[in-house]
Amino acid sequence: MSDDKKITSVEKLRELKSRVKREISLREDGYQACVTVHMGTCGIASGAPEVLDAVLDELEFSGRTDIRVTTSGCIGVCSREPVMTVELLDEKKVLYGDLDPDKARQVFRDHVLEGKVVPRYVVTLGDGA
Repeated sequence: MSDDKKITSVEKLRELKSRVKREISLREDGYQACVTVHMGTCGIASGAPEVLDAVLDELEFSGRTDIRVTTSGCIGVCSREPVMTVELLDEKKVLYGDLDPDKARQVFRDHVLEGKVVPRYVVTLGDGA
């Protein structure tokens, strides 16, 4: 990751959030999926920014406009960082962990685009996610 992409301050994180919102033009509440990359301090230190970049690349490549990608803070599973939650309409939430960019791409392609959970990276299913 180049130095200009590293998140080194709250302001950089706000810029990233703003960029993500601009890049993803979804109809209000018309999304079929939501992917949340958790960006607490532990996640950032473990590679969450690179995971987010990979997910955004996959979203762009897919051409889909009904998938929301967002970020949030720490959710308390620091030992499994980087983590992301996948929510599909009418399906249980799935929390994935121990991710890197390649694993995140696989989860995006298999779960978000094809609806197939990727069991080897699942941390929790359902309301615990």
